[in-house]
Amino acid sequence: MALVDQERSALPVPYAMELEFPDRVRKERYFDPDFYQMEVELLWPRVWQMACRLEEIPAPRDFVEYEFLDQSIVMLRTDDMGVRALQNACRHRGVRVVKGRGTCESGFTCPFHGWCYGLDGKNTAVPRRRGFSEHNLEPEDINLVPVRCEVWGGCAWINLDDDAPPLRQCIEPFATVLDAWTVESLRTEWWYACRLPVNWKLAEEAFVEMYHVVQTHPQLAIPGMRFSLRDGEAFDPRAFIDAEIRYLRAMSDGMAGMVHANDVRVAEGLRDMELPADPTLAISTWNRALNDAVMSWHRAAGADMPDLNDLDARGINLSFLSCFPHSFVLPMYSSAASYRFRPLGPEETLMEIWSLTRFPEGQEPGKPTPPEVWECDDPRWPPIPAQDFSNLPRQQKGLHAKGFEYMRLNEQLEGHISNFERTVDGFLAGLPYEQLLPALQKINVYPFDKPILDVGF
Repeated sequence: MALVDQERSALPVPYAMELEFPDRVRKERYFDPDFYQMEVELLWPRVWQMACRLEEIPAPRDFVEYEFLDQSIVMLRTDDMGVRALQNACRHRGVRVVKGRGTCESGFTCPFHGWCYGLDGKNTAVPRRRGFSEHNLEPEDINLVPVRCEVWGGCAWINLDDDAPPLRQCIEPFATVLDAWTVESLRTEWWYACRLPVNWKLAEEAFVEMYHVVQTHPQLAIPGMRFSLRDGEAFDPRAFIDAEIRYLRAMSDGMAGMVHANDVRVAEGLRDMELPADPTLAISTWNRALNDAVMSWHRAAGADMPDLNDLDARGINLSFLSCFPHSFVLPMYSSAASYRFRPLGPEETLMEIWSLTRFPEGQEPGKPTPPEVWECDDPRWPPIPAQDFSNLPRQQKGLHAKGFEYMRLNEQLEGHISNFERTVDGFLAGLPYEQLLPALQKINVYPFDKPILDVGF
């Protein structure tokens, strides 16, 4: 039986919002406050979240505050260059002990009444201690509460669920693919943030299918990446190379660096290379030559650079990888873009974009500057995100139309949206991790052209 013909699922999700058919997504999932509250209580406390990039806390005792929903977590670089995470709430009366980012030489002091905590989160001082009853000062009960924290891929990740599987199990195969890309060597070149007046899932789902590209991003509809010939038309190697370079430049200018300007210049240097007359052989020859040239340029400069042709041979030279529930990495040649989404309410999202690239050893930049949060129509946005942002508020408003009931998904081109939404439902249903992990492994990967899959529940 086709997936779209399956019966209504047995998951205990509110009737009006569950997926009756995998290719139909009820509109209420994107604005109903009760559904949003279920996500707050049943999804976000159980998932691994990318809390900070390690270059935000490059030195021992550097800290940064990670906020999501009503939670605040202190991410602290330890003296041995590990990372510790602590709930940012004084055990006296709940005041947040830090704000923003900084360096603490000896620990933390609550600004309200002066309770003190060491770098390990243990309480070191209670002013006027004799005024408290003994049961309010139990030694293990007055330390800052630790939070599970693991480091991978140049980032620190947190999970509020002590029973969740380790990070690596929950983010495969995303982690293995990006390990091959040596993603841990990437550093921030710029960091932007946007306040989107849309639901967090709606924001993410705008980026996980290529169905929208021709209409929304006409500058990317350039032959070359998928070069084809009409019947009887001769292959022109010069036109092919020109089209490829135009595409790379469009990606570089449109994203302010997803394809780094250095890599575009390397491609320009290959403009006059000779290609075979056979189109298939010409395309493979160009791709291999460009990979080699980019790799050689960066390695000669002293940067840690993966073998792009090896990635091609292994089938993992992918330009977009998703990691449930809120992180994307988009690697291309030497660099990558990275996205993170955090809900601010049922119909508001904070989206951040990093441009990441490789620097010669010893020439890495310092701490990245935290971004000013721009509105989605701010003229400073690069062209490609600006085009995406122009659609999203219109879609969120359109979902409220009385005559609109559900999204109709293309089973082949928009299948990732269905797979993602049904995995959300698995968390809302409180399914055990043994059932959730196989679903995560199906969606933590290249999402484009992903058909609707059986996620196992």
